[in-house]
Amino acid sequence: MGVSKQMAVSAERAPSMPAGPAALLLGAHMSIAGGLHLALTRAAELRCTAVQLFTQTARQWRQRRLSAEDVRSFHETRAQRGPFAVVAHAGYLLNLAAPVRALRERSIRALVSELERCEALGIESLVLHPGAHMGAGEARGIARVGAALRRAHAATPGLAVKTVLENTAGQGTSLGYAVSQLAAIIAASGDPDRLAMCFDTAHGFAAGYDISTSEGYAGLWEEVERLIGLERLTVIHLNDAKREVGSRIDRHAHIGQGRIGQAAFKRILVDPRFASVPKIIETPKEGDMDRRNLRLLRRLARSRADCP
Repeated sequence: MGVSKQMAVSAERAPSMPAGPAALLLGAHMSIAGGLHLALTRAAELRCTAVQLFTQTARQWRQRRLSAEDVRSFHETRAQRGPFAVVAHAGYLLNLAAPVRALRERSIRALVSELERCEALGIESLVLHPGAHMGAGEARGIARVGAALRRAHAATPGLAVKTVLENTAGQGTSLGYAVSQLAAIIAASGDPDRLAMCFDTAHGFAAGYDISTSEGYAGLWEEVERLIGLERLTVIHLNDAKREVGSRIDRHAHIGQGRIGQAAFKRILVDPRFASVPKIIETPKEGDMDRRNLRLLRRLARSRADCP
């Protein structure tokens, strides 16, 4: 029996969202060092109303199983220090598009484990990089991701957690840099109700979506609405980009210190279509920069002046 079936029945789900329609769902990716629940404690210290975390070590295949104490501490801390919108991020080793069958099979098993862990912890969204085709070609890679998602979801029936596909910068052979590719993966999965979308601003900019301009911003969301549906957008990663638009290089910068600029982040923060979407920074962990980035974003969100 999976961890979700063992523990989730007895664990009470903590409130997932701050109350009130005007609440800004904003936070950061936080460390789980010392225990999963400590990511929530660290988020609360920064006045976050949203938080992203790994449920296990991100760069290792071998993982410790969740204990009853892990689950209890997480739910209790969420209830005491939140409420938060909580998002998990899947490990970096997963590659559902891998042409090598052994790696693909291992990735599917790891995804099943990640989904079960999220369910036990009451986490609503698991953000996943679609994978890299590693020279096999984009069409074949997309088909493999779709088939892998079908199998992972078939192995986890009835779970509430969504698999959230994140757009990528298109570096190397990574898939998902175009909205059309994410749409194709959702279609290939055969189970669109289990899938949602995460938009990373730095990745999108590197992939060629120039959200630094009002025209580029409007064009992006028109494309998302037409190909995927804005209702599927359940997470936004707010990261500035170190490199120029269309560079295909994934390098995050602090808010307002990269090539995207503050105006694009203000557009997202004040856009009523995204009021209920958790917004997470994944900017470099340098000194007190999480606090400073969040402070700037809150100031931009409070500003009612017209966006340039």
